[in-house]
Formats: sequence, structure tokens, C-alpha cells
Amino acid sequence: MDEDHTPGHPDAESDGGDRPKKLIPEDVKEVLRERFKILKDDVSIEVFADLTSAEQFHLITVLFTAELATLSEKLKVKMNTLNSPRAKELGVERGPTVIISPGRYDLRYTGAPVGEEGRSFIEALIMASTGDPGLSDRSMDLLKDLDGERDIKVFVTPGCPYCPNAVVTAFRMAVARPDLITAQCVETVENPDLAERYNVGSVPQTTINDTVVSVGLKPEEVMVQEVVELELSQGRLPQAMAPGVPHDEVHECDILVVGGGPAGLTAAIYAERAGLRTIVLEKEVPGGQVALTPVVENYPGFSRIAGKQLVELLTNQAREYCDIRMGEYVTEIKVGKRVEAMSNNGMYSARALLLATGAVHRKLDVPGEERLSGRGVSYCATCDGYLYKGKKVVMVGGGNSALTDALFLDSLGAKVTIVHRRDSFRAEKRLQEAVAERNIPILWNTTLKEVVGKDIVEKVKLRDHSAKKVKTLSADAVFIAVGYEPHSTLAGEIGIKLDDVGWIEVDRRCRTNIPRIYAAGDVTGGVRQIVTAVGEGATAALTAFEDLMNPYWAKKEK
Repeated sequence: MDEDHTPGHPDAESDGGDRPKKLIPEDVKEVLRERFKILKDDVSIEVFADLTSAEQFHLITVLFTAELATLSEKLKVKMNTLNSPRAKELGVERGPTVIISPGRYDLRYTGAPVGEEGRSFIEALIMASTGDPGLSDRSMDLLKDLDGERDIKVFVTPGCPYCPNAVVTAFRMAVARPDLITAQCVETVENPDLAERYNVGSVPQTTINDTVVSVGLKPEEVMVQEVVELELSQGRLPQAMAPGVPHDEVHECDILVVGGGPAGLTAAIYAERAGLRTIVLEKEVPGGQVALTPVVENYPGFSRIAGKQLVELLTNQAREYCDIRMGEYVTEIKVGKRVEAMSNNGMYSARALLLATGAVHRKLDVPGEERLSGRGVSYCATCDGYLYKGKKVVMVGGGNSALTDALFLDSLGAKVTIVHRRDSFRAEKRLQEAVAERNIPILWNTTLKEVVGKDIVEKVKLRDHSAKKVKTLSADAVFIAVGYEPHSTLAGEIGIKLDDVGWIEVDRRCRTNIPRIYAAGDVTGGVRQIVTAVGEGATAALTAFEDLMNPYWAKKEK
């Protein structure tokens, strides 16, 4: 379920008052009815809320779960008050709380399962009914070594597109080892005291037994390893995932697309339509940077559309054509008669390879930035902005992304100050006008010198280049949007030509210097816009088709 089809969204039908009449649109109900056909056992959904309250989240939780239960006879909803014996029995101390299949599993939501978490809630219901955790064989092997109880809490915000994946992984572990693992999704906007208690400065944040903290979305096996070992992986891969370790199964295709952003997804559509079997590997969630863009106003055909809504449209269309595998990333590439790629989940053999790996947020590398990352230093306003409503935040940057994020943070109620190193913005005129209309303070000719704080961000040190002095500004968070760096390490390792910065060099047909390997989207530099990424993805796919039918390198060899 995307955010536009979840309870509390403005499009929900109403009876004319504050109480929504229908929370789930009819077209979404049809999709859910179809999905729920795989339900096997009855699923108990116990709701704990103030059943007489008109408070938004209590009301939405009650109505949403009740309406959901009408879509399958396997879903059994029971309403409980917060002071009921049942609440005490299950350790429920706040509402709304939803517990799925108590007694068999311990999967719970502290806060309404809405917004982006509507997706994880549906997955949790299916897991609880089928008893299938859906974990990889390597994850199941890791969990066999678990030797003690684990209580997992995943802190989320309603707009974070990465959070549902972290929640689902936690729930998968709780279904796989219900004897030792409990899992809980905590909505931070509704539970700010819990967010403060656990020092949540960025989401998704995962705590294990209230001690080990992991910030950000991580691959399934890495997250499982952290739960088993009770320590952060620090980027280490479980042995079964390490490069060079043989995999039993080889997945064959015509084109392997590495990266599920606009370029990769578009390429997959065009390649499949050309008759080439295509597999897309996406490390995190489809959409890339677009999924984190609050509003897109320059994509043809849409005068204004939420980034994640645009991504949903593109992803749904791509799924009709090809196999998109989320949570998979490539660790090694070999080029021979076929292109072989090893991922964290298997070996792939393809006739051609498209690198659409995109770009990552550029860091400033100032003191305190790395240490307080996830503790007030953030690169994603969509994910973390909800945590700073009413608080003082500094937005560093002057391009489209920085101003878009500043406007989004301001709309959430954060007290935003923009810090920009020049005396004018390079962002689009409309964004500059919007910032001016909102009267958002701007510190011109100023750079971030240091982020200060013991455990969380407390203030920043800024260098005023006009006055030639350093000043201190109190802040609860620092959001950084100063451009991107190419995600091109794999390309460089196999000899693909990169420019001085690291962007992959391609010709006008998206060919690299190595035959049968193509690149498209942000990883190639140039005009990094959604529309150009889409165009390059289509070009790369069609070029690959033509090349495979009529190999130009074979002619050169003759």
C-alpha cells in the first residue's frame, strides 16, 4: 500500500464530519483481496486503543483494521481497551497498539500502521498466516545459531520509504524464531517520548534488546547477523555473502540491470519489450533518489507529483514486465563470454550488463558529521524530517535538492535555516521564490565548519566568509544536500573508464568502453534529472538489443 491509499490520507472518503467513512479505496481493496487469497491459517489482529476517542490515530487504527478484516474471512479483529486485562496480559502500555497473532508470534505496532507502514502491515499478516518468514537460506542458517532472546524495535516515520523493509525483516526473524525473537514497529511521530528515550535521530533505527542500535536500511543477511551476534556489522558481510564464495544456483538472463532507479526500471521495461529476459537487482528500494523527493514538479505529464508516487507508478509498470529483486546488491563482476555477477543472494550470468547504480549523497567531511550521522545529521528530509517538528534545523546546500528539502521541513513545522556557501542559489527559480515566500532564513557566503554535540546534535559552527569569522548556531539537526558522488566502484574494478570524479564515461548510445556493458542514469554524471535518467535507460536497453543482435565488437575483431 502506498501512502496515498492509507488511512488518514486526504483522499479517504468521509461522511462529512471528521470521521472517515472509507479508508481503503475500492481498487486497493480488490488488490488486497487477491493477495489475501494465499492466507492459510486464521490471523488474530488484536487492537488496543481508546475505543471512544476521536483522537486521530486511535480512530484510524480501529477503522482501518476493521475494514481490512472485511477483505478476508481469515482475518479476525478483536478490539480491546487500554485498561483491559488483555492489555495487561500482553504488556500493552500505550495506544494505539496492534498485535498480530499473539500467542503464536509477537509482532506488534506501537502506533497506527499507516503511511508507508501500511505495506509492512500487509506483509506481516501474510507471514503470520502462512508461517513462511520468507528469509533467504543464509539468513535461516544464521538464525540457527541464535542462543538467547532478542527483542527488536524498529523506529519509523510515516513518510520513510526504507522503513517498511527494515520492519519486514525484523518480523521475518520473529516468525522464523518465535521462541526467541519478538519484533515491534514504533511510530516515532505518535511516540516522541520513545524516540527521545532511544535517541532516534534518523530512521529506520533498529534496537536489539535495548542496547545495540543500527541506523539505516541494511541488507537482510546483515541485519540478521547483527541480531544473532548482538553487535553492529560495521559493513562486514556474513561469510556466505562474501565475494569469491561460490553459490550453488546460477540465475541466467539476457540483461542484468544493477540498480532499480528510474534508469534501471525504464531499461528493464524496454529490454523486456524487445524480447530480452531481464532481471533487476536493487540494493534498497526501487526508485533511488526519486523515492526520497517530497514533490516533483518538472516531470513531463505531471505538474506536481510526490516522488514516491511517481516511483510507485514506474515500479508497478516495470513489475508487469520483469523480475525486480529487492535487497540484492552485486559484490563482484567478471567479464568473459558472458557477464557474471555475484550478489549477496546468488550468481547471475547474463549476455549483457547495465549499470544504473546511481549516486550517493556527498558528505562534507567536517568534524562531527560522521560521528553524529543518524543522531541529528541526516541526508534524507523525507525520512527524518518528521522527527524535528518544532525544532531548529540547519539545511546545508543551495541546489534543487536543498531547497526542496528546506521547503518540506518547513511544511512539517521545523524551524529551518538555510546555509549556503555562495551569495545566490543555483536552484530553479520557482524553488527560490517559494523559499522567499516562506521567509525561510538564509545565511549567505557561509559554510559548515563543525557539527557539535555529545550524543546528538546540539549546535553547529559556521564560517561566515563575508565577515571572515566563525559563529555558533544552536541546532537540533543538520540536513546536508550538497550534491552526489557516483556509485561506480564496481565499474572501476573491472576496467570501465571513469572520469576524474568517478562518473562512468559512455557514448551517446550509453555504451561503456567494455562491449556488452552499458551505463545509464546518475552514475554517468551529466544532467542528473529524472527525465534524462529515463531517457538513458531506454537508450541503453535498445542499444543492448541492437548490439546483441548484431555485435559491433565482432566486426572490429575481424
